[in-house]
Amino acid sequence: MDSTGVFIELKKIMQPYERFLECKVDTDTEYHLDTKHIMNNNKPLFFGAVTVKKNYVSYHLMPVYVETTLLSGLTEKLKKHMHGKSCFNFKVLESDMLIELKSLTDIGFNYYRENNLLG
Repeated sequence: MDSTGVFIELKKIMQPYERFLECKVDTDTEYHLDTKHIMNNNKPLFFGAVTVKKNYVSYHLMPVYVETTLLSGLTEKLKKHMHGKSCFNFKVLESDMLIELKSLTDIGFNYYRENNLLG
């Protein structure tokens, strides 16, 4: 699977949340969602993004940065793809990683909802 295919699969994980969030960017190489919750700096709270880079595709999921305990059940396989505190980089995808990432995204979305961070 090339970077376009990886991007499409990762975007599919995040797209169901678009109806609750604000889509800021939607191109062939970038997909970006913000909440409607306005922070103290007068900017919306970031939810997540998928971005094609030169050698990989990044999946950013801000709820795991806001609440690091959301990562407590993460498998070592997915942890190997982490870059920083809330970003996962992929050159290829395996179905088990997609399933785990979807579950983590669901958990993150529910965390935002339960803590009134959707706006």
